[in-house]
This record gives sequence, structure tokens and C-alpha cells, in this order.
Amino acid sequence: MRYPLGEYEKDNITSKTGKKLSDITLDEVRKNHVEAEDIKISPEVLKAQGQVAREAGNAPMEKNFERAAELVNVPDDVILKMYDKLRPNRSTKLELVTMAKELLEKYDAKNCARLVMEAAEVYDKRGILK
Repeated sequence: MRYPLGEYEKDNITSKTGKKLSDITLDEVRKNHVEAEDIKISPEVLKAQGQVAREAGNAPMEKNFERAAELVNVPDDVILKMYDKLRPNRSTKLELVTMAKELLEKYDAKNCARLVMEAAEVYDKRGILK
């Protein structure tokens, strides 16, 4: 894939609903042929962005895109709850472990669950748990 994807891979990029990026136009919006769900990014596009990052030598950015791809199918309220719980002194270790378990078991978000578990361990060592 050539970067920027939106410029060079327009026909290969699809939204969360499968609508092609090239089909999401102002004219289609005016005709009510594009809904809110149609403009949400797909996990595949995020993974492709990660591949671009890896090829550019940016492995940490690739991991960020992998986690983002996992979060596409996680409800917004769960994501907001996760971000709130990850703030220092906002959660107990058990709350973070429970959040990680939910991400893993309910949403198959392995990398995100691992990140939350790592945070629980680091926060515990630093004394910044509730």
C-alpha cells in the first residue's frame, strides 16, 4: 500500500460498514446514501496504517494502530470508561484487571487488554492506584 492511503489507495479503503472511501462523497451524503456508521474507520485500514508505520521503522506506532483496530468494535462508552480508569489514582488494581478481562473476553481486544494489565502493574509499583 502506498501512503497516504486516502490518496493512493482510495478504492481499496473501506469503512467499518464496508462502504468504499471513493463512494463517500458530498453528493452521496446529500442523497442520504451515507450514514454515520459509513464514515467510521475499519480495523483493516488501521492495520494497513500500522503496516505503513512498521515499514517506515516505527514499531511503536504500529502497536498503536493495532490497538486502535481492536477498539473499532468496542462501544464508545466502554472506551471512555477505560480511559478514565487508566488515569492515575482513579482505579484499584482489581478494577483495571477486570477492565482488561472484559476487553479480552468480550471484545477480543488482546493488545488493549495487555496494555491495561501493564498499566495495573506499573501503577501498583508506583503507588498510583486508588
